[in-house]
Amino acid sequence: MSQNIIKGIIAYPITPFNAQEQVDINLFKVLVERLVVSGSHGIAPLGSTGVLPYLTDEEKEAVTEATIQQVAARVPVITGVSALTTERTLHHARFAEKAGSAAVMILPMSYWKLTDDEIFTHYEKVANAISIPIMAYNNPATGGVDMSPALLKRLLEIPNVTMIKESTGDLQRMHYLRRELGEEVAFFNGSNPIALAAFAAGATGWCTAAPNLIPELTTDLYHAVQNNNYELARDVFYKQVDLLQFIVSKGLPRAIQAGLELTGIPAGYLRSPLKPLDKADKDQLQVILKECSLLQV
Repeated sequence: MSQNIIKGIIAYPITPFNAQEQVDINLFKVLVERLVVSGSHGIAPLGSTGVLPYLTDEEKEAVTEATIQQVAARVPVITGVSALTTERTLHHARFAEKAGSAAVMILPMSYWKLTDDEIFTHYEKVANAISIPIMAYNNPATGGVDMSPALLKRLLEIPNVTMIKESTGDLQRMHYLRRELGEEVAFFNGSNPIALAAFAAGATGWCTAAPNLIPELTTDLYHAVQNNNYELARDVFYKQVDLLQFIVSKGLPRAIQAGLELTGIPAGYLRSPLKPLDKADKDQLQVILKECSLLQV
């Protein structure tokens, strides 16, 4: 699949674990299937929602293969391959391409502060080793690196870096990126609470964990924007904005796991040190889900 058909709602599955904190591949496939059949336009395993940094190399590869097998080319798969070192990032990117991913997503992860030249070389080395498109992912809250709009624009000089995912929630950046990058560059929003504003700024799509809980509302928002029906888009967005804010504030893996369980869908366990939401947070989430018409009042 080429990068120009990767657009719309890109859904992030959680990585479920069993009681012994082992990855539950069978349950993972069930959760991925829900996302595909509910209308998501792409599946992105091994992102923040999928607790990528908490997995071994072998587990990442198992999740990658399970996603490709379950999706069965019905929608594009954009696999997260981020790692602290260029060597490990390159290894996982090659594996993802061989397994059948349509693209890979790379978040520069850092212990020491990286320079722009170091980040550029990191992407360039990975890009030179694979032939599928790369989504450059900016999320300083999780990766510890904030790539400036100027750096993101520079990364597009690398031939197969063709997509940008911006997750800072800075709308000014989004408007700047769309203006500077042009319409030919696929630009994705990764900040859930500003989804509507990001679409208005020209985002190609929305990378989000929300379809795990509200698939219809997320796709309805996208289609309303595509039809230039912003009155409907506002109505749809306001129905989900409290949930979008909640899942970000409480941590995506915890919130999605709890939300799935509240709606009667098995979601497995979390891996330490993550712990489930406490009762007060679950009660709040239950109220929010009721407002989204997901639970009986």
